[in-house]
Amino acid sequence: MGDPESAEFSERPLTSDKPSAPRVFISYSWSSPEHQEWVIDLASQLVESGVDVILDKWHLREGNDAYKFMESMVTDPAVKKVIIVCDKKYAEKADSRKGGVGAESQIMSPEIYKKADQSKFSAIVSEVDENGEPYLPKFLGSRIYIDMTPSLYGTNFEQLLRWIYDKPLYVKPALGAMPAFLLEDSSPSPTRSKARQSIEIIRKSVGNPAASMNLYLDTLVDVLKTEFKLAPSAPDVFPQAVLDNIERFLPYRNEYIEFIASAAPKSDPDLIRTLQRFFERIIPLMDKPEDVHSWREWDFDNYLFIVHELFLYTLAALLKYERFTDASNFIGQRFYVPDDRRDEPMKSFQIIRRFMRSLERKQQELRRVSLRADLLEQRSHIVSTIKFTDVMLADFVLFLRAGVEGGRWWPETLLYTTFHFRPPFEPFARSQSKAYFNQFCVVLGITDKSQLEAVVNDLLKDGAHYLPRWQFESLDVPALSNLTRLATTP
Repeated sequence: MGDPESAEFSERPLTSDKPSAPRVFISYSWSSPEHQEWVIDLASQLVESGVDVILDKWHLREGNDAYKFMESMVTDPAVKKVIIVCDKKYAEKADSRKGGVGAESQIMSPEIYKKADQSKFSAIVSEVDENGEPYLPKFLGSRIYIDMTPSLYGTNFEQLLRWIYDKPLYVKPALGAMPAFLLEDSSPSPTRSKARQSIEIIRKSVGNPAASMNLYLDTLVDVLKTEFKLAPSAPDVFPQAVLDNIERFLPYRNEYIEFIASAAPKSDPDLIRTLQRFFERIIPLMDKPEDVHSWREWDFDNYLFIVHELFLYTLAALLKYERFTDASNFIGQRFYVPDDRRDEPMKSFQIIRRFMRSLERKQQELRRVSLRADLLEQRSHIVSTIKFTDVMLADFVLFLRAGVEGGRWWPETLLYTTFHFRPPFEPFARSQSKAYFNQFCVVLGITDKSQLEAVVNDLLKDGAHYLPRWQFESLDVPALSNLTRLATTP
């Protein structure tokens, strides 16, 4: 709101061409002519974005009661939002109660806050002090504000619009039901005793680890084949059937994670070969069996998710315990997967991540960027031995390794690196040391930094390879890989 001593204006009709437009009042200080123009520009942009803005410059004339006008805007239920533009002058006047702003601060007191919806008010910071701290009146000191200083104006204007229209960027999903596996019979699973036996033998380094691993994994393969095969169903029913099936596999997945987290730190020469044979037996579950002649493309989507998730956790465990040579052998070897199409039977790891058609409609319904990434992230919190950051690292390594080999791997989980994650990944940060980089680079299938630079440069060129993008965010490969600092210290 402008200073009443400057001028008083007669009121103009508070009407809008669009009756449904949200009505917003802007309170501000007449700090300077430049600041007044800044506020008018902001108000004009909001109007152009469909917001019915109430501004003293537009709605008051000489003779009107400025104090009454301010009070009515704050208390009027038709005014859905109040924007408080905070600069140094505003804070000083509000705290000392000088001029129009001081009168308005009396209205927007803690008592008024108790009577009004807290979401009605928002502080917009247009100026900060020499330490980068915002100028906020004392009564607004604890409120979350929107930084509209020059460097962030363009970015945060969208945030302001979302607040006005009550369209937040992040929306809490609907509360789900209790996990299906918790409602099932609590009798031991067919794999539980074998998993426990194998884990104990591995941890104590007694007996025959290779035999116990094979016995457990053989049983897990049989369970996957017999207990998790989905019956064909209608397209509108199938997405939930896939999700329920994946949920039901969770106890088996948790057993496997405990198993691989126990096996990965050991120097067992049979481990990688055992894991290779295991995946060679479950990869075919992702396709139709030879004796099936009628199917839908989503009939095996549960296996697409399960095999992909197990593969990510396997590599994540090897990387977590710095078994870099074993990790390289695991993803560098080819998997023997013959099929009825007479294709090359030796397949790259890149066949393991495939698009899940069944989740497409559900993803749109829930308005999620990647429902598959969400599932992987949510399920990661159930176990503590291997964290989601470890899984993202595995996904990133597979993405880069595929690029080195001239192929493709869609890093599903790396959507989560675009927020709440500070790059680079730990092994890439440690690879600032040449000695560490020389150990780690084998996982990427390279021998020197220049090879990785060439791959990254290709990824960043339009049309060369492909750079993963999610809506307005893209994968920051240089930052995640610590590219400029790799091998720069002894």
